[in-house]
Amino acid sequence: MKQHLIVPFLLTLGAGLATGIGSVVAFFAKHTNRRLLSFSLGLSGGVMVYVSFVELFPQAETALSEAWCGSAGRWLTVAAFFGGMLLIGIIDRLVPSVENPHEAHLVEELEHRPRNPKLMRMGLMTTLAIAIHNFPEGIATFAAAVDNRALGVAIAVAIAIHNIPEGIAVSVPVFYATGDRRKAFVYSLLSGLAEPVGALLAWCVLMPFMTPTLMGCILAGVAGIMVFISIDELLPAAREYGEAHTAIYGVVSGMALMAVSLLLLK
Repeated sequence: MKQHLIVPFLLTLGAGLATGIGSVVAFFAKHTNRRLLSFSLGLSGGVMVYVSFVELFPQAETALSEAWCGSAGRWLTVAAFFGGMLLIGIIDRLVPSVENPHEAHLVEELEHRPRNPKLMRMGLMTTLAIAIHNFPEGIATFAAAVDNRALGVAIAVAIAIHNIPEGIAVSVPVFYATGDRRKAFVYSLLSGLAEPVGALLAWCVLMPFMTPTLMGCILAGVAGIMVFISIDELLPAAREYGEAHTAIYGVVSGMALMAVSLLLLK
């Protein structure tokens, strides 16, 4: 891998492996800190929404307008933005709702639900579902980091935060089924590895054909993916923990943090 792509790949790897943090939290925390989880998910959503509309979309529009002479470039930007939403929406619809990986799980469940081997199927399906969801997130993190390193760091951190509850969602049913903490931890890590796999795919398939038009479409598509994830997954999940106002405070804090960071970095 070329040297300038190593850092974007490592950022994507770190974001993906944050599912393992969720597994560790599930096994060693005595109680679920609902307020912290709600705030963190809201913070992640705020970062993603702000970055999408303030940085990624304008960058994509500028690149595509220059490549396609004004109006056509703006139309292409909008099409790529909603194309990203359509992609992640289709992936979301393909995941069985009964094994929804974004349902809120609490660490207390480990003590209150008996072992049940039938739950192994739920654990496997949840692992697969989260892996499928994480695949385009890996492409998003990698592509953004290649274009703008500071922006890539912000997106990687936001996605890592939102991967922590997903790690809990994987480890809880696997532990119910097997009673094996190590196996549950491994499955949670495997679900996150889809993100660096997505990054590798982006590098192998897209990089040889990279042009200003393709990069602009990718940035706009990434913006669409992140807005969809924020609206469809992060904010509803944050509210499920019963701290609605805390989640909104997290959203505002995430936007403010991202705004200040971008101002300081420019």
